[in-house]
Amino acid sequence: MRLRALLDTDALGLRLLGGEDELDRTVRGVMTTDLRDPSRYLSGGELVLTGLAWRRDAADSEPFVRLLVQAKVVALAAGEAELGDIPDDLIVACARHRLPLFAVHESVAFATITEHVVRQVSGERAGDLAAVVDRHRRMMTSGPAGGGPDVVLDLLGSDLDLRAWVLSPTGRLIAGSKVAGPALPADVCARLAAEHLAATRTGRRGPHRVLLDGTTYSLFPIRNWGHLPAAAGGGRSPQGARDVRETVLSDWLLAVEADAGDWPEERLDLLQGVTQLIAVERDRRDAARTVRRRLAQEVLELVQTGAAPAEIAARLRVAAPVLLPGLGAAPHWQVVVARVEWDGDEVEGGPVAQSLLEEILVDPLATGPEPSDRIAVAHTGDEAIALVPLPAVSAEHDGSESGILADALLESVREPLAGGLDDDGRVTLGVSAAVHSAEGLRGALEEARHARRVAAARPGRVCAAGHQELASHVLLLPFVPDDVRRAFTARLLDPLRDYDRRHRAELIPTLEAFLECDGSWTRCATRLHLHVNTLRYRVGRIEQLTGRDLSRLEDKLDFFLALRMS
Repeated sequence: MRLRALLDTDALGLRLLGGEDELDRTVRGVMTTDLRDPSRYLSGGELVLTGLAWRRDAADSEPFVRLLVQAKVVALAAGEAELGDIPDDLIVACARHRLPLFAVHESVAFATITEHVVRQVSGERAGDLAAVVDRHRRMMTSGPAGGGPDVVLDLLGSDLDLRAWVLSPTGRLIAGSKVAGPALPADVCARLAAEHLAATRTGRRGPHRVLLDGTTYSLFPIRNWGHLPAAAGGGRSPQGARDVRETVLSDWLLAVEADAGDWPEERLDLLQGVTQLIAVERDRRDAARTVRRRLAQEVLELVQTGAAPAEIAARLRVAAPVLLPGLGAAPHWQVVVARVEWDGDEVEGGPVAQSLLEEILVDPLATGPEPSDRIAVAHTGDEAIALVPLPAVSAEHDGSESGILADALLESVREPLAGGLDDDGRVTLGVSAAVHSAEGLRGALEEARHARRVAAARPGRVCAAGHQELASHVLLLPFVPDDVRRAFTARLLDPLRDYDRRHRAELIPTLEAFLECDGSWTRCATRLHLHVNTLRYRVGRIEQLTGRDLSRLEDKLDFFLALRMS
């Protein structure tokens, strides 16, 4: 389609700011982004939509426009919602590089423009999917009853005879065609997700072809390049091309029962258009999580800053109706802490862990349009924290307990996650016991964090631990007599303190850093600005002075508790 056709469509709310002589350019796709350098994800011919979040000052416009032109973008459309009028420096930069520039009225959503472009481009390339796209748009815009992604998958089945499913990165079935027959078995979903994540980590472009049990599947990535998973939670925005590790554990995928290797280019383009439509629905669902993320962030900040229980309770009363609409009484709460770590620390783990927790903790029994509407996840630093409401919790005399159990939490997602983590990532989770009041939330948060540390001490790419494993240590700390506490900490830490006073050796800070880095020699040495050999010498001295072995989980826990009680 031509740029001129976009300008003539009143419903899109586009106003031309420059480039009158370039309106006969052909639009082949659309991309929404606020990255300062989105060129890695551009293939040429796109209309780029931006909310201008990348612009810090006037000097940013020239390099941004230059990168778009080098990527052969046909035009730029800037939203007026953030800054009002489009900055003059951006208008000048586009004019200098002969890049057509449109202003998008604040009342028009980028999703509306995306759907229009995808619909028109797909219709021009082939007529068979044009009806699917048009009918899907009408059904989805009619409200929740439209069915979301299931509608377009039904039409793929009925009009193109393609069996297709939308899967999460953990292998959860998000949507499937009713005409595709029985739903995919859970183990097949998990294996497809694992294959997709592993292929993505190798850098290969989709679709990825997989043969499982004699059936060939083609896997198409469904990406949200324009938004970070944790944008609502206060995470930093990327300042360059996005590392694949930032999204590999959060992107959906479209699994089609067919061998796309035999398809002509036109049909591949049609399926790519379908993934863009589904990505619009993903954007809608992510936007719906904003309120829950904000509530989690507010509660978390109150808990961590030592706010009065009454203040936390008041915030929980606000959160409960949002997370559990219709619930009469205040629920019990559990806390789940997750950490995603990559070798080298180039990727911030908090936003990745937040998106992953939102997926792992989806309630399959929840009613409503989105089963994840009963969790609230925030992140702080490299850690994500989920506040999970439980309508009813019971602890039986035989030791069994309802609610989230650590052992079951990763049972169905361990295989896919391991594929996405490859050989340079780890996921560790900790689960607290359920608490029934605001007074218990602080202890639940600490409990979940301790449990995660226990999980981190175990081998494997994906590990979890629950509060039951801390019962003999952390849960009993408040009841330990002061003289016992002093004797315990003195026995472990006094030899190190004495040595530090005599030699200025900093064994205590070294021990603290070593435990906080979960026993990682490389990360601890980097944190302390030491050579690894120097760190090994200090740890050896600690073990010699105390008679303990820091490679043993029990001794690590004893040191951790001693430092905590000192």
